[in-house]
Amino acid sequence: MENGKIRPDVVSYNTMIKGYCKAGKTQKAMELLRVMESINLEPDKITYMTLMQACYSEGIFDSCLALYHEMGEKGCEVPPHAYSLVVGGLCKEGKCLEGYVVFENMIRNGLKANVAVYTTLIDAFAKCGKMEEALELFERMKTDGLEPDEVSYGVIVNGLCKSGRLDEAMEYLRFCRANKVAVNAMFYSSLIDGLGKAGRVDEAQKLFEEMVEKDCPRDSYCYNALIDALAKCGRVNEALMLFNRMKDEGCDQTVYTYTILISGLFRERKNEEAMKLWDMMIDKGITPTAASFRALSIGLCLSGKVTRACKILDDLAPMGAIPETAFEDMIYVLCKAGRVKEACKLADGIVDRGREIPGRIRTVLINALRKAGNANLAMKLMHSKIGIGYDRVGSIKRRVKFRILLEI
Repeated sequence: MENGKIRPDVVSYNTMIKGYCKAGKTQKAMELLRVMESINLEPDKITYMTLMQACYSEGIFDSCLALYHEMGEKGCEVPPHAYSLVVGGLCKEGKCLEGYVVFENMIRNGLKANVAVYTTLIDAFAKCGKMEEALELFERMKTDGLEPDEVSYGVIVNGLCKSGRLDEAMEYLRFCRANKVAVNAMFYSSLIDGLGKAGRVDEAQKLFEEMVEKDCPRDSYCYNALIDALAKCGRVNEALMLFNRMKDEGCDQTVYTYTILISGLFRERKNEEAMKLWDMMIDKGITPTAASFRALSIGLCLSGKVTRACKILDDLAPMGAIPETAFEDMIYVLCKAGRVKEACKLADGIVDRGREIPGRIRTVLINALRKAGNANLAMKLMHSKIGIGYDRVGSIKRRVKFRILLEI
């Protein structure tokens, strides 16, 4: 009792903190922690773990890490799950080395890591391009008496495929088959993607078909990986057949699926088919991404339909789907294709729309000409008033147009 009032204890605060966290009001829960400190009421392990779990779930990894350090500073017992949350949060942010330090602290404090913690770290190292370190951790896990599961093997295979070490990845597939380790769709999609990118498309296709024999359901990732491989090696008709099979098997045709095919169709000069797919995507209510618009705009520019690309760009602008480099990409691809006149016309159109400051477009065009090997025109543009200077016709002041570059 204090002044006739019952003073709340740690259990009371923990109940309130848990309630706020469940209601998604993590900030309010954090404020209660500070209130506890202000009245000299020590938070316990449950207080910190409740808050750490909420912060992790909401992706507030900095707060999760800060709470972990605070527990240590206050001499509060740090349970294994707290280490798992911190390692997981750091790894999600690509901070594999920092995650490894926390992992080593856990071991030093007499706690044993589980397969999930090891797998998280292995995945993070692989994604950071540190494949040797990932493989060392994988072996250390086995030395510690832990049996890798299908997810552990999956992240190792994914890392090897991304590193171009496909033969080693295939060895792991053979090992898993021989030792009855489950091979899931993620495992297969990594191999299909890796083989496809290496030009080993027939092998990728064989694995894709094998999934049916092994009763492994194919997901969108598997389909997209093989469709991408087929489209990039010019087998776009086969890619389209797979696209239709996706629907039959109940797999989502994602914006990425459409982007791959639109790009592949434009490469094969099947422009109208590419546009039909674009319209189909929009009709299905799939929001275009920056990558999908880039595939469309570059394809249209190379097929001489710059005006159509600009019209679609105008239509998409309110949706926020236009990449910052949309015009830069279009100007660059036109210059690279030797269509400098169209690039200049596009640059003038951009300035006339008031979309970009003229100096920015001028720099883009200079760089595009230079990268396309047209250094003479780049130098002419650099030393001219085009795009940034003005000419007077009587009393009228007009910006010098980019298109006069070809008349100089």
